[in-house]
Amino acid sequence: MSATGATLASIWRHPIKGIGAEALETVTLSAGEVLPWDRRYALAHAHSLYDAAAPAWVKRRNFVVQAHVAELIRVEASLDEASGAVTLTHPTLAPVTADPATDEGAAVLTAWIEPLAASYQPGPWQVAHVPGQALTDMEPPYVSILSRASARALSQRAGVTLGERRFRGNLWLDGLDAWVEEEWIGREITIGAARLRVDEPIGRCKATTAGPSGSYDHPTLETLRAARGHTEFGVYATVIEGGTVALGDAVAVASPVAAA
Repeated sequence: MSATGATLASIWRHPIKGIGAEALETVTLSAGEVLPWDRRYALAHAHSLYDAAAPAWVKRRNFVVQAHVAELIRVEASLDEASGAVTLTHPTLAPVTADPATDEGAAVLTAWIEPLAASYQPGPWQVAHVPGQALTDMEPPYVSILSRASARALSQRAGVTLGERRFRGNLWLDGLDAWVEEEWIGREITIGAARLRVDEPIGRCKATTAGPSGSYDHPTLETLRAARGHTEFGVYATVIEGGTVALGDAVAVASPVAAA
């Protein structure tokens, strides 16, 4: 491993897929698992293929998410790990706290989200949960890693600030050269006490076009394509050695494996 001069700048988790984000100062990663509590739940709409009688991972389009409801970018989330209750806030709604794992909590959450979600898909909505499987965009248990330097470079190209919330990532690094993370595919990195293998780039969707005002305010995918020739931003990684990571932790990257 070689030091990069980069550090862990922010940590985000999303207890309910597409609905709210929570900033953390530290988190303990486990081998072969997503960031704890990330996308544990999702909100399935009336046309979803999710089947509560036989819960299994299904694609993003089966849920109410930021890619379909721009206002969801303005939802803040806070999880009480001891009780499992999630608190959601939005500038136009009264805060709500409920445990999505209970029937009562699910009913409270679906009623709360109705003013925001009804314009996208009709109800009835239901809280989706798959034991042992996060409802992330990709089925493998990835942690997403993104670079603030790349975001700044993309923002400069766009002429507007493209903030972290658009990209709904887990771990944001700072102190790198822009776009260098694209070269990490197949390599190992360490962040704090955790070791991860970078597996593939993250293909982006309409969610990245949602801005802090709660509207689709910039064609981020077009800007990415113009800047990079594709619509990928950030990388997915698998935790191969668990450990605690915290803001300010140093980042190291393994040298590329030499060709035989």
